[in-house]
Amino acid sequence: MSRNLLKNPSGEEQLEFWDLTENGGSQWKVEDMPGDCGFDFCNDGVTKYFVTSFELCLKRQVIDLLAEGYTPEQLDSQPAVTVEDWYCGRTDCGCTYQMTISLLDENHEVLQEFKPEPVTLDPDYDDCSYKQIRHTFSDYGPGMRFISFEHGGQDTKFWDGWFGVRVTGSSVTLEV
Repeated sequence: MSRNLLKNPSGEEQLEFWDLTENGGSQWKVEDMPGDCGFDFCNDGVTKYFVTSFELCLKRQVIDLLAEGYTPEQLDSQPAVTVEDWYCGRTDCGCTYQMTISLLDENHEVLQEFKPEPVTLDPDYDDCSYKQIRHTFSDYGPGMRFISFEHGGQDTKFWDGWFGVRVTGSSVTLEV
C-alpha cells in the first residue's frame, strides 16, 4: 500500500510542516470537525480541518522524494503520482477553493502541473458538503525529484474571521 507523503494532512499538528504562501485576512486556522455551520467528514479518523479567511489563504508543502527514500531510478521510471484533497464550505457563507500540484525536477523546474479552475461554493445554490478532488500524473518524463502541493482559498463575503473554504484529508502517493 502506498503511503501519504504529505505531513500533517488534516491539521492534527496545527500548521506544522506547511509553508503559508498567502496568509491574508484573519489568516489560516485549524478547527475541530464539524465546526460551526459545517459538515461531517466521510472518514471518522479525520477530526480536524484547515480553514481560510476573508482574504486569500494558500499553504504549500514541497516533498523531497529522495529524502523520502526513493531512488533516482525509481523516480525516473515515472511512477504514477496520485493527489487527493477534500474541501467544503459553510452553510452560511460562500467560498472559493483552489489547488496547484507540480511535479518538479532537481532544479525545481516544473515537469507537469495540475491546476484546475478555482471552485466557488455558494450555500444558496450548492451542497457545500465535503467534495473530493483527485488527479493522477503519468507520462511526465524522467527527472522528478520534488512534488509541490499547494491549496487554499477564501470566503466570498469578506467576513472577518474564518468563513472560507475548509480543507482536510489531503494526500500525495506514488505507485512504485
